[in-house]
Amino acid sequence: MTTTAAASAPAAPRPKVRIPLWDNARWASVALVVIGHAIQRQTSDSDNALTLYLFIYAFHMPAFAIISGYFAKADPPTGRSMRRLIGDILVPYIVMQAIWTFVQWLVEGKNSFNPTQPHWTLWFLLALGIFRVVLPYLVQLRWPMLWAVLFAVGVGYFDNVDSTFSLSRAIGIAPFFLLGWYLRKWPIVDWWRRAGAGVVWGVRAGAVAVFGAWFAVVYVNITPFREFDLRYWFFYDDSFKGLGENEWWAGLLRLGLMLFAVLLSAAFFALIPRRETWFTAFGQATMYIYLLHSFVLYPIRETGILKDEHASATWLLTMVLASVAIAVVLASPLVQRVFRPIIEPRVDWLFVERDLRRPGPRRTDPMGSRRR
Repeated sequence: MTTTAAASAPAAPRPKVRIPLWDNARWASVALVVIGHAIQRQTSDSDNALTLYLFIYAFHMPAFAIISGYFAKADPPTGRSMRRLIGDILVPYIVMQAIWTFVQWLVEGKNSFNPTQPHWTLWFLLALGIFRVVLPYLVQLRWPMLWAVLFAVGVGYFDNVDSTFSLSRAIGIAPFFLLGWYLRKWPIVDWWRRAGAGVVWGVRAGAVAVFGAWFAVVYVNITPFREFDLRYWFFYDDSFKGLGENEWWAGLLRLGLMLFAVLLSAAFFALIPRRETWFTAFGQATMYIYLLHSFVLYPIRETGILKDEHASATWLLTMVLASVAIAVVLASPLVQRVFRPIIEPRVDWLFVERDLRRPGPRRTDPMGSRRR
């Protein structure tokens, strides 16, 4: 009788096994975000800084969106998923927006709290929220990727779709989110994780060639790229008219840049280590790095010390190394303990129907990182 009862009892759920490839990719992509923001002030006085900036910006946010999309779910909305959306995205967004408003009031004398205009890095939180809301509906359509691309290209022709609630950027990078969601359904990731050494090194050699060619193109054409303001095309937050190209073919240019971003993102993922590394654990704290690094960089950027002679190659390398250090420190357990009430607030008290269950090891944040 005991044997029968034991046999009929449901098996305990297996703990979720983390995949080092994704933790490595998360940390590497957010480190590129920090580097891009750190050297931005140097780009006006340094061609070297602008070269590195364009090299990174061509793919780093699309790659970040692909990772976030990989861990997104297209299940019909439930009470729990809606509470998670509020607790994981909306509440941290409001809190961080309020903190940024206070900081800017102290430093710059600005006195306006406007939740419709996200401060600096906060646009990505809203884009994540919009994508999570739209995804279950989008995948009900035939050819969802086609529709996502059409919207991303077409939105550039409308001047009234702007950075309010980060709508223009959310629509512009939606195809990358969706591509990440598709990757979870396709066998390519599992194939890559199990690929032999010969295949891996062959693919990585191709990835190095792709990156090398892109860097050479940027380096050789840095002057026309600066005059064209190419970097603004990588932001997805302005209309084609606002970018200075109100011609019919502007949409084709955006489409080409999107396809190129996919190629560069593929090269980026190919170069990411598949096994555990010294930075694998840091990939479980990407939300902390992403939301907090701007406060570290803000005084450096606003004091103007990265202008003129401080835009030299030596200072550029210094900022790159400092950015890597920032991405390491902000992922530390101490920082997570101190800032968890802000980054991962417990807001069960906010809901009519409270979820009293403790979140298990399967809970992840919107970027796929582990939540405690």
